Amino acid sequence: MPITYNNLYLDIRQELRRAGIEASTLEARELVCYGSGKTREELIRDSQLYVAPEVEQRIRQLVDRHLQGEPVAYLIGEWEFYGLPLDISEAVLIPRVDTEVLAAEAIDYVRALGPCRVLDLCAGSGCVGLAVAANAPQCRVLLGEISEAAVRICRQNIRRNQLGGQVSVMVMDAMEKPAAAIGEFDCIVCNPPYIPRADIETLDRSVKNFEPYQALCGGEDGYDFYSAISQNWRKALKAGGRLYFEVGIGQADTVLRLMRANGFGDINVVQDTGGIPRVVYGTLLESL
Repeated sequence: MPITYNNLYLDIRQELRRAGIEASTLEARELVCYGSGKTREELIRDSQLYVAPEVEQRIRQLVDRHLQGEPVAYLIGEWEFYGLPLDISEAVLIPRVDTEVLAAEAIDYVRALGPCRVLDLCAGSGCVGLAVAANAPQCRVLLGEISEAAVRICRQNIRRNQLGGQVSVMVMDAMEKPAAAIGEFDCIVCNPPYIPRADIETLDRSVKNFEPYQALCGGEDGYDFYSAISQNWRKALKAGGRLYFEVGIGQADTVLRLMRANGFGDINVVQDTGGIPRVVYGTLLESL
């Protein structure tokens, strides 16, 4: 039986809700838009038109894949972060709303600095660094990422958001000491891998089966990257500059102690919208 775009969207939203998907409204809309090749505005405009059978079949196949655990962002190849449209692939983590807290804290700081240099370490899709650049146009941002596939996504997102004059990307290993050639930065932001190795298998299947293991696992206890970056990457930070970390649930106090032991002071913890400590940042008291 023929179905309108609006009714198809409502059917899919209800199906996702029954499956316990909290973001059913957003995800239903994105799947219908992608499967039909329509923008959000075109979907609203054409809401009372009937869907061609082959288009409906394509959309329902996408829904079936999603219900089997495949994230919408990977199905449609894009996602939004801090108002920016981003290309996404299985080479990078899907940007989360929680990470917007990290971006917002860094943006407030960088805006106050005026012209400055920012490093987004463990950049993934480049979401945090690009958000900083887009909202603090006087700064220059370097995206640092070990995965060559992720670096390609970063380049695509730099172009997509027309930030080529402000943002660049480089392959770099956060677990190694920084190369002197990259110079010093006024601010380093980092959303590192922080899931303890043994906890990976307990994650939702949409995460453990699809998102990159390399971007999830933070070592045996989840603190490998926090320890290495606090100790080694202060060399790339100007005295008085700030290091911002996103942290997992229950990790804030340990990360705070790691930063303090490596010469950072004025350390603060910021909660996300759910009241969970999500960002830890501190100021480098002296350069090495």
